[in-house]
Amino acid sequence: MPDKAKKVSKKSSIPEKGRQRLWLMYPPKLITSPIVWELITRFELIANIRQAEVRDEIGIVCLELEGKRPSLKKASQWLKRKGVKVEPVEISVITG
Repeated sequence: MPDKAKKVSKKSSIPEKGRQRLWLMYPPKLITSPIVWELITRFELIANIRQAEVRDEIGIVCLELEGKRPSLKKASQWLKRKGVKVEPVEISVITG
């Protein structure tokens, strides 16, 4: 029965999935860039745009992301490096 113990230990090395809701605020220079597309393809995430408003001077997107926890963290850091302001969404703001 030692083979079963090996199978269980392999499963624990799989990164845990997570979900986060973020407000993204784009500066004018990034409004026409496909940031959400690049984010989900680069970090293998699932995205759900909950709310968005884009004007000449700013773009604001409420984004729900789902994927491996390390990927979510890296994605948030990547957005900040690109110049996108990232803030967590309060749970009560987008229920359902």
